[in-house]
Amino acid sequence: MKKKILNFLYHSAIIKKLIPTLVYCLQKELANCQTVLDLGCGADSPVQFCKNVRYKVGVEPFKPYLDQAKKKKIHHHYFNNKIEQLKLPKKSFDAVIIIDVLEHLPKKAGLEILKKTQNWARKKVIVTTPNGFVDQKEIDSNPHQKHLSGWTNKEMNKLGFKTYGLAGIKWLRTERVEDTANSDLTSSIRFQPKFFWFIIASLSQIFTYRFPKLAFEFFCVKRLKNKPTK
Repeated sequence: MKKKILNFLYHSAIIKKLIPTLVYCLQKELANCQTVLDLGCGADSPVQFCKNVRYKVGVEPFKPYLDQAKKKKIHHHYFNNKIEQLKLPKKSFDAVIIIDVLEHLPKKAGLEILKKTQNWARKKVIVTTPNGFVDQKEIDSNPHQKHLSGWTNKEMNKLGFKTYGLAGIKWLRTERVEDTANSDLTSSIRFQPKFFWFIIASLSQIFTYRFPKLAFEFFCVKRLKNKPTK
């Protein structure tokens, strides 16, 4: 019951505008995008809530997640690949999104992926990642779930991304330990009772959205300037 109530509030049109959520930010940034490449899409990608996107491609190395995403029909096409091994034509998608993936890669591999995404995207690259290193062990018997790197606001800005804060004040949250089937929006909350502190974290998001250095997570956007064709 609690999970259903939280999901209802999270997707409320009124609340999303007052307290910017990941879904709200993604819908806003993908409003002018018809095709999207979703790297490390997982089993329940938020791109499913971007109804205007006409063609979605999901890339996921962990087969059980890929099978779940296929069952939900979130994307139109799938690759069961590590994103480091993916090869695609230049400018083949309006946007490339990397939702909570960079932190699962070593820093060098993450930087290489970010370079590739700018070749694949025509309009923008969107990234979400925790603010700094957040420890996380293996979840769902998926070795790819372990965190291997941390990213700062300064780093993302230097790479050309505009950053916004997500998930409220950083110190209210910690690593997620529950398997996906047992987790909900309160899973990363540090203190008990979790529901109360989730509300506090959500209210603080009104402030941290504009001050990402204080937030638990970053929503990063790099808008690309396409050179006119001759």
